[in-house]
Amino acid sequence: MNVQILGCIELRAADGTNISVSPTVRRLLATLAWSANSFITDEDVIGRVWESRTPAHPRGALYTLATRLRKGLQTVGASGTTCDVVRRPGGYTLVAAEEAIDVLRFRALVRQARDAQCRGEEDVALKLYEKALGLCHGQPLSDVRTAWAEAARVTLGQELRTARINSAELALGLGRCDDYVPFLHELVSTHPLDERITSLLMLALYRSGRQDEALHCFRSARSRLVAELGVEPGSKLRRLHERILRRDEVIHRGRPVWTGIAS
Repeated sequence: MNVQILGCIELRAADGTNISVSPTVRRLLATLAWSANSFITDEDVIGRVWESRTPAHPRGALYTLATRLRKGLQTVGASGTTCDVVRRPGGYTLVAAEEAIDVLRFRALVRQARDAQCRGEEDVALKLYEKALGLCHGQPLSDVRTAWAEAARVTLGQELRTARINSAELALGLGRCDDYVPFLHELVSTHPLDERITSLLMLALYRSGRQDEALHCFRSARSRLVAELGVEPGSKLRRLHERILRRDEVIHRGRPVWTGIAS
């Protein structure tokens, strides 16, 4: 089975079939999957699922929802794949194997990528990052609009942003600049004020033989920073701009480590 929360919340069978569940059961699935293998109190689950629209008998309603979700999981569960709603005194736990929930797989792949980087295996690390990011399909928890889901999206957004930056830095260091230009354009459009991401796009364009586009990227970033924040670009981004202007050999090669740009 596959529980997906890195996008729309979905419960899929091993053959990819989407299992239809009610919106409230989906919210319960998202709540438990986000904290898979961790105990969540009844009060926290009720708050996440219903927020201010708590039913008259919330624990009874929660018990009914949990039963429906458990049956759904049992319906699609494959042999050897653990994923079950377990009732414990005062709350619930979704006991799940890593391969059953996309966010668990994402985090495991990111850990493996970091370990590979530490060992100097940058090709392996990049493949692992790309595999992790391939699990993401749109905005996480996109069909849940609650305060809890918004907070979870912020956390996941930070994790995704870091993984995307790390993968881009590795790709540029491995010479895959052309391949990553569209990816970085999209990342800049999502985080237009992030100077580190802008620097990666500038570098990818420059190393792809597109100096004019790299310089235009800097001018656009500067305009946004001045218009929205009232500040000039930081010293690192300005230094990269200067090096691109004079076609500095230093930036033609190697991994674009942000902390080293100003040196």
